[in-house]
Order: sequence, then C-alpha cells, then structure tokens
Amino acid sequence: MFRMLTKTSVTLGSRAAGWVRTMGSHQLLVPPPEALSKPLSVPKRLLLGPGPSNLAPRVLAAGGLRMIGHMQKEMFQIMDEIKQGIQYVFQTRNPLTLVVSGSGHCAMETALFNLLEPGDSFLVGANGIWGMRAAEIAERIGARVHQMIKEPGEHYTLQEVEEGLARHKPVLLFLTHGESSTGVMQPLDGFGELCRRYQCLFLVDSVASLGGVPIYMDQQGIDILYSGSQKVLNAPPGISLISFSDKAKHKVYSRKTKPVSFYMDITYLAKLWGCEGKTRIVHHTTPVISLYCLRESLALISEQGLENSWQLHREATAYLHKRLQELGLQLFVKDPAIRLPTVTTVTVPAGYNWRDIISYVLDHFNIEISGGLGPSEEKVLRIGLLGSNATTENVDLLAKALREALQHCPKNKL
Repeated sequence: MFRMLTKTSVTLGSRAAGWVRTMGSHQLLVPPPEALSKPLSVPKRLLLGPGPSNLAPRVLAAGGLRMIGHMQKEMFQIMDEIKQGIQYVFQTRNPLTLVVSGSGHCAMETALFNLLEPGDSFLVGANGIWGMRAAEIAERIGARVHQMIKEPGEHYTLQEVEEGLARHKPVLLFLTHGESSTGVMQPLDGFGELCRRYQCLFLVDSVASLGGVPIYMDQQGIDILYSGSQKVLNAPPGISLISFSDKAKHKVYSRKTKPVSFYMDITYLAKLWGCEGKTRIVHHTTPVISLYCLRESLALISEQGLENSWQLHREATAYLHKRLQELGLQLFVKDPAIRLPTVTTVTVPAGYNWRDIISYVLDHFNIEISGGLGPSEEKVLRIGLLGSNATTENVDLLAKALREALQHCPKNKL
C-alpha cells in the first residue's frame, strides 16, 4: 500500500510540474488594451430620454461605499429596508416582495417564467413594445398567447379586456401601465376586479410609470407588479422591483413543471430575500453596490412622499407640453387623459430626420433625448422627465435646444 501511495504521489508530482511548464510555455497573443491605460472619461449630460435618468447625488454617493459580503447580516438589513421601500412605492403589503438582479426586462421574464406553464392561456395588451415583448417571451415558454393589438397611442377599455377574458379564459392578463415606446398611460382601475371575476391573475408593467403616476397594487387588485430602478427612482440600471400577491404566489408554488429559468425561480429568490422566514439561502451573488443605491433612492422618494412626486411629474409634464406646443410640435398621444406624465412622445415634425434633431440637441446642449421604439420607431421623439430631472428649468433648457435644432437641422423638401 505504501509503495502504491508513493508511486501515485510521484506520478501526480510529475504531472503537476508538467502543468506548470505548459502554462508558462505559451506566449500571450493578446496584449493589454491601450485604451485601458487611459483614465475613464464620461461626458456630463442631462438625461431627458425615457431612461436611464441622472442619479441623485445621494444615490451617486452610495455607489462609492465599501463592499460587504452579500450574505452578511448587515446586508440582510439593507435588503429588508429595500423590501419595505418597495412595499411603499407599490402600495402593497405582499410578503413576497423583492429585487431581481437584472433590469426591468428581467423582471418581466421573472414574472412570466414563474407564472406561465406550457399550454396556459395568456391575454396580452399589445399597444407598444412591452406588450409585444411579453407576448414573445410567453410564446417561447409554450403558452397559448392571445394578443389584443392596438395602434400606438391607444389604450384598453374595461369592455375590450372583458371580451378577451370571456373568449380566451386566460390564467394571466398583462397590461403596461406606462408604455414608454408610445407615451401612453393605461388606466388600471377596475381591471383587477374584472380579473377576479374571471379567475385570472393580473400582471402590470410599471417600469416607466412607478413614482411618477399613482398606482395602488393592493387596492387596484394587481397580482404581480414590477418596475425598474433607472427611471423615476434615479438609481443605476440593472436591478428591478417585483411583488406577488398571495394568489399569484399560490400559482407559482403549485406549478406542475419547474420554471424554465433557475436564476429567476421565485421560490429560490424568496428564500434569498427572506420572504419565507429568517433562514436565507445562497442563490446567486446579489449586486451589493447597486442595492446600496436602490436603498437610497427608495429613501429619497419615501422622504419626498409619493403624492408629492406624482404632483411634481404632473406639473412638470404639463409645462413641457405647453413649451413643445409653443414650438409648433405635436404631441403623439391625442387624448390628454392617457398621456404618460413621465415619458412624452412628440410626432417627428414633417420634413425632418429625427436622428438629426436628437444629434443636434446632444452635440450642442449635452442633452439626451430619444427616438421611437418598436411600433413608434421613425414616428416620434421621446422625452423623459424622470424623478429629480422633472423640473421647469430642465424643460426650458430642452425647449431652447429643440428650437435651435428646428432652425439648424436640414429639412427635406416634401
């Protein structure tokens, strides 16, 4: 036995020496990038597109705090405070409330991956890019997808949705509260009650609306609500907020099949976030620094008060609309009652290339705005007044920039 161990040890030793020689015998083919030898340079800009938004100073400072382990008690305290902040901005008491380590799009997938199984009937309001995305994700899951297609700039009535519920008998209804691709704000009152009558769960995307538009998850009967960090909350992009009602939780926990994604499996995320008692499990390494920033952004809006934030966005956007119309620009959403207070869409003026306008505003004023997305591409300019960026001073700066752009950008002959 001793001889065998000795022989094995000698063999392994020689192999290890060979591995070391092999590692050192290859030359590096890729040199250090020259660009990385230079200091990082980021331009100073006013972000008035549909997101991300400028970070509040307090949020920016949080990004410079020291790192701690993601499974330490101090981090659990921060996570618990974040959960309370989400419950406030969502206006919910749902215990299953947490952060997804991914953008708002990741929260959409988290909701759909956990709620839908192959063969489930899914009713989708597709009046913009986000309903279209939800439909595609559900098709990949194998759900039976039924799209209620609307032209960009339109919204859904209770009667239209009830017809879809009665016809398709879905397990889940999806509506986008703030459709940032078209600038539409979807009314939500009554849809939760409608879903209850038809034994259907109600899923709402509030990425572009949360904090800038009233939303009451529990009172409006919303079963699953998600949002992002990078818009009204003025936090860095890359994490998202989500909450499940008890009915939605029951649907998830009584699945016949496992969710298609392990990373987004809510049964594991709930244990990581302490939604099922004090014992937490290691599921993935959470983005610690981003969570610091989100904690501070939720603290800021809690100190400001939701009602004050809603009023701020309503008033700033009304002023924006006035200044845009003074320039002769037309608002894309015709019905004032369904215009989204956080993201305004403007019809590209006749004869102009929208790219020229956006480039002029950026190059001469360091202001970012955006073109259309999905069904609104080539049709609109998108302007965001998000969180602390929603000020009359910023509107005046943008109005000046747009006035000059319309004077100097080439205009095609019609």
